[in-house]
Amino acid sequence: MSNGIGTDKKFAIGVDYGTNSARALVVDLADGTELASCVANYPTGDLGIILDPAQPTLARQSPRDYVECFYASVAEAVKMALDAPASASGRFAPERVAGIGVDTTGSSPIPVDREGVPLAFQAKYENVPAANAWLWKDHTSIAEADAITQRVYEMQNGYLDNCGGIYSSEWYWAKIWHCLRENPEVFDAAFSWVEISDFVPAFITGNLDPMTLARGVCPAGHKALWSAAHGGLPSAEFLASLEPRLVPFREHYAPTTKTADQVAGYLTAEVAAKTGLVPGIPVAVGAFDCHMGAVGAGVGAGALVKIMGTSTCDITTLPLESELGAIPGVCGVVPGSVLPDAYGIEAGQSAVGDIFRWFERSLAPAKYTEGGRTLFDLEKDVLTLEPGESGLLALDWNNGNRCVLVDTALTGALIGTTLSTTAAETYRALIEGTAYGARAIVDRLESCNVAVNEIVVCGGIAEKSPATMQIYADVLNRPLKIARSSQTCALGASLFGAVAGGAFANIYDAQRNTVGFKDQVYRPDANSASIYEKLYRNYMKLHDAFGVKNSNVELYSVMKDLIAIRDSVRDSKRSR
Repeated sequence: MSNGIGTDKKFAIGVDYGTNSARALVVDLADGTELASCVANYPTGDLGIILDPAQPTLARQSPRDYVECFYASVAEAVKMALDAPASASGRFAPERVAGIGVDTTGSSPIPVDREGVPLAFQAKYENVPAANAWLWKDHTSIAEADAITQRVYEMQNGYLDNCGGIYSSEWYWAKIWHCLRENPEVFDAAFSWVEISDFVPAFITGNLDPMTLARGVCPAGHKALWSAAHGGLPSAEFLASLEPRLVPFREHYAPTTKTADQVAGYLTAEVAAKTGLVPGIPVAVGAFDCHMGAVGAGVGAGALVKIMGTSTCDITTLPLESELGAIPGVCGVVPGSVLPDAYGIEAGQSAVGDIFRWFERSLAPAKYTEGGRTLFDLEKDVLTLEPGESGLLALDWNNGNRCVLVDTALTGALIGTTLSTTAAETYRALIEGTAYGARAIVDRLESCNVAVNEIVVCGGIAEKSPATMQIYADVLNRPLKIARSSQTCALGASLFGAVAGGAFANIYDAQRNTVGFKDQVYRPDANSASIYEKLYRNYMKLHDAFGVKNSNVELYSVMKDLIAIRDSVRDSKRSR
């Protein structure tokens, strides 16, 4: 370790803002031991999400929840760490914290006033959905995203070359533009829009000024079209061609962006008092959860990290000196967004765990859900089935397709159902559908000369669902490692806090000290992989037929192929 801030500063805190809650983690930097972890659920809305039955694609959150849940989760984690046994670095103490890191969902921008205070903090806007944070899964701005994509190609400015070629309704500019149409009063009241990952570090360090707060390269590059090669944010000319009233939001933005290993500011006395910490602790620049989660899972060149939760983010990196062309359909290729000296490459699926939760809430028989039972109990029946035995094939687009089609207007599908189709067969088909979507992303990366030599999985699904992990290993036909930490996002955030605070010379040193893998590795079964290869080809027929305009894909054979595969598997199973 570096002794740049004193040799006794051996701990760090990472705060992970997910879709439904915030989690604080206290880490011993000597070996990655996690001393304490505390979750605070967002109190506002449905599981922390502000919904509107009249607009099923609307998803907002209260920024006040972000503040209160920081206080609650960090304060409790600090108390727990104080009571924890001594670890490799000895006893925890607040003055021994080297730094704090923050990761969040995204793109989840908040409209703020000139002082950087969220409009939702004002009484007149508190209950106005448009004045709150626009959560990543808000898809109300499909029309605006399509218009942005079209204008980029009309002007041939290359803004989408490193964003997969298509702008998404999940992203920054589309949401701001849609706000003008949804609620002009809120649009006019906003001086700027700030991503959660920038807002939280700004709030706890006392610098909310939109013109000077630290804007992370991660949210700016992946969601706001920021690029050093293009001179920063999209030009005033481009924004004016969309809507002239967008131009001021370009001007009300810090002129530079920062990587997550840099200092955003220092913890204020007020926040320190409410959390049991000491003032002046360095706070790192924020980034998105999947990017910091990848760091906490050991991402590097050739290693793809899958963060599996309500949605899935796939992250890999390439050294900046690598020759890298366009990768159609990914979420972004941004220098410094994951590791400071590498291209950060992001892809992912808009719904994975959300699909399983939808099945549990809406379709699963009561015997699988009553009495405190969960879908993990259904896995016992899922594991009695073999690949192809159900005759089913699912498209995993229940919340649109993030990659590689980048089309939020797409929907899910289940093909091959009969009157004898069971809940276990349906659930397994949904798992398989998400695995096929994951395979499509890996295939796209490799077709664009991005090597995927190993895959590391982290998140709740990786921890709790062996059936899902084995299905993924068979579909991908690759071994799957599981990250040692069950809190890789918070761990990654804590490591950036440690680097910003000088406890390590760089993020690689921090990873070497703290990151590891579980002993269990999910390895593909050769027979299952061969059957899934046939099923995947049929998945891709559906994928292209529904997702690619003028694809000319022939679907006549799909249902018949599924029946043939089903009958072959069942015959083989009976003969054993």
